[in-house]
Amino acid sequence: MSEFQQVVKEGTQTLWKKLKRGFLLLLLVGAVGLGGYIWVCGWTYSEGTRAGQLVKVSYKGVVFKTFEGQLNLGGLQSTPQGGVIGNTWDFSTAKRAIFDELSKMEGKQVKLYYRQRYKVFTWQGDTPYFVYRVEPVQ
Repeated sequence: MSEFQQVVKEGTQTLWKKLKRGFLLLLLVGAVGLGGYIWVCGWTYSEGTRAGQLVKVSYKGVVFKTFEGQLNLGGLQSTPQGGVIGNTWDFSTAKRAIFDELSKMEGKQVKLYYRQRYKVFTWQGDTPYFVYRVEPVQ
């Protein structure tokens, strides 16, 4: 083997080592980034309750089916154009049992306990507000 061929062979081996190391580093950074994003999506930004008349509940979505609902908080809000709209609040729920409970109370006064997520994945719901408990209001 000539000296030139030896230099080319060593250069090729060094290049492959650097490419492998770079690829592994990129893979590691990507995995840490994805893990961090998933962790942030689990944060609860706020927690509270809202009461009003349950307007609707639905199970909707094309690819990802989610449980969604709407609560009328009462009162009316003015729009910048001079119109008036109802004061509604949209929410999601992650559990079928809560959805079934909400379905039975549609049109009634309810108190909803919710957690607001900092970030939401597409398959979790349309809103960052997740209801985890429902109480009828007498």
